[in-house]
Amino acid sequence: MRKTIILVASFLASFSVPAWAQTPLKLGLLLDMSGPYADIGGQGSVTAARMAVDDFGGKVLGRPIEVVFADHQNKPDLASALARQWFDDQGVETILDVAGSSAALAVNEVAKQRNKIFIANLPAVRRLTNEDCAPYTVHYTFDNYALAKGAGEATVKAGYDSWFFIAADYVFGKDLEAITSTFVSKNGGRVVGSVRAPLNTADFSSYLLQAQASQAKVIGLANSGADTINAIKQAAEFGIVRGGQKLAGLLVFINDVNTLGLEAAQGMLLTTAFYWDRNEASRTWAQRYFQRMGKMPNMTQAGIYSATTHYLKAIAAAGTDETRAVMQKMRSTSVNDFFVENGRIREDGRVIHEMYLYEVKKPADSKRAWDYYNLVATIPADQAFQPLSESRCPLVKKPQ
Repeated sequence: MRKTIILVASFLASFSVPAWAQTPLKLGLLLDMSGPYADIGGQGSVTAARMAVDDFGGKVLGRPIEVVFADHQNKPDLASALARQWFDDQGVETILDVAGSSAALAVNEVAKQRNKIFIANLPAVRRLTNEDCAPYTVHYTFDNYALAKGAGEATVKAGYDSWFFIAADYVFGKDLEAITSTFVSKNGGRVVGSVRAPLNTADFSSYLLQAQASQAKVIGLANSGADTINAIKQAAEFGIVRGGQKLAGLLVFINDVNTLGLEAAQGMLLTTAFYWDRNEASRTWAQRYFQRMGKMPNMTQAGIYSATTHYLKAIAAAGTDETRAVMQKMRSTSVNDFFVENGRIREDGRVIHEMYLYEVKKPADSKRAWDYYNLVATIPADQAFQPLSESRCPLVKKPQ
């Protein structure tokens, strides 16, 4: 009799809890865990996503939420293979970020083929919301247009009207150089030359000497991560800034400034979507992140937290994890948190929000650890990103 009762109870329990509700909702991150983007993404991005899941309560629609990650080693073919494996065999429902533009474009194609949501935070290439836009792809934190508009316009207007570029020799660097050049020219400046450096370059001396010899007022660094740090350090060794030329880091993270130190980075202009010390809400969240990581978050990590939360709220509101329904909720609901106010997802997948132009402080002006920036300008949301009138995304309806 007792055995019968146990069997009946077990049957009823399995009947009352659907199988899908017992399966974890898996959220994936394809990252660089040991290469040039490890510090600006890496474990910090995993931590940000897991903080969002914890703050959401660890479950959605009764299902436990699991964050998984893998190192794609900055290889687009490996990134796309991992994405296919995740979607096809391991039950990953969405990918929250992919480090690097080339890898992100490869994963975007996989997500498009499988009708899965892909949210890009660290990639900067504009193609994600132009030629390669997709119904379920969201470009969340920043892109090359926003970076170039902030730095390119501001420096030329300040009188630094001749530029030489040192650009990363792959899709991200080429795109960032191209759009910054456009803003420099539009504002009356000129580009006197450029060179391309391979990803993960250790010695920038030959490139810097060419930039120095050009006598351009600004040397634009269209690279990121360890490459940016190496270039700025070696520029200081060559005395380039002391010689009167100005460095413009077109994609600089607070991690980079912390590694360089204010002595080397002071005076640099940079554009960012987030600074931990901007207001009380950003400070509160950043301190919680700091307790876990021992360093302040950058804009990508803040963006991943915000994007994860927005995605989970959309699932809860839709009552399903079905891709179309969730994306409809994501598009129809504004984003309001410590990262962005009144943000929205446009028809091309671009999240529209304010961007900020900061100047790195002099050492004497910094009052405490991680006190690195002075706000120069706030770039309004409707001006920060490429206008839809210039979009090459086939999802955008153009006026007849």
